[in-house]
Amino acid sequence: MNTLIKNTAIFVLALLLQQCSYSQSSSLPNSNTNTMDTSKKTNNPAYSHTDNTPVNLTNEQWKKILPKDVYEVARQKGTERAWTSPLEELKDVGTYYCAVCGNPLFKSDTKFESGCGWPSFYQPISKSSIIYAADHSYGMDRTEVMCGRCKSHLGHVFNDGPPPTHLRYCINGVVLDFEKAKEAEKKYNADKQ
Repeated sequence: MNTLIKNTAIFVLALLLQQCSYSQSSSLPNSNTNTMDTSKKTNNPAYSHTDNTPVNLTNEQWKKILPKDVYEVARQKGTERAWTSPLEELKDVGTYYCAVCGNPLFKSDTKFESGCGWPSFYQPISKSSIIYAADHSYGMDRTEVMCGRCKSHLGHVFNDGPPPTHLRYCINGVVLDFEKAKEAEKKYNADKQ
């Protein structure tokens, strides 16, 4: 019986450590009141859903442009608190963009419920939309994912996702913007005229 309890405790501890919450920043607010306005990015000259040229601004320049919570996660590699992002439970059809530079990152049909408390996806929109780096912080071996255009920290990728990729991109919601498919189509048609 003692062995069963010990094994169960080890299993539960392993499950908890598997989650994305390793690097939560206590300085981030628990609400999303300071997040970027996804409809108007006039204070951010780098923000574009169509421009794919690399963005190379210093952290000091980003600090002047980005809201504090977005800056802390995107540029300081922080983590928002689990289950605080309204995007975690969003089921709408559309596209998820980098909130820092507007780069398209994920389509909604690759989003799934992982139970980790952050929006999770099994595949990025393209191979170039995401870049990867080894992350050995906090004594762990993980793979960090960053925006392929501005190199902002997005989250981490794990090998425990669903088919077809078996990957789980665990992404901080504060560094994502979402645009519904019909809104994007209207905007595209208006820009063509």
